[in-house]
Amino acid sequence: MESLYSIIVILLIVLFFISFALFIRRLIINSSVKANNLSDLEKKMDRLIEQNDQLFLLLKEKNR
Repeated sequence: MESLYSIIVILLIVLFFISFALFIRRLIINSSVKANNLSDLEKKMDRLIEQNDQLFLLLKEKNR
């Protein structure tokens, strides 16, 4: 009976480490996806700022 408890404890410990490893892996994947999304957002914002500046220049030229 003690050997059965020992096997159960060992299996629970193994399950804990596997779950913990998968959790850490998921965190790393999610953080890299967020970083990629942030990079894309920054590029789009830069493009919008450039277009806004061009629009202001055109409006200034038109008002002269």
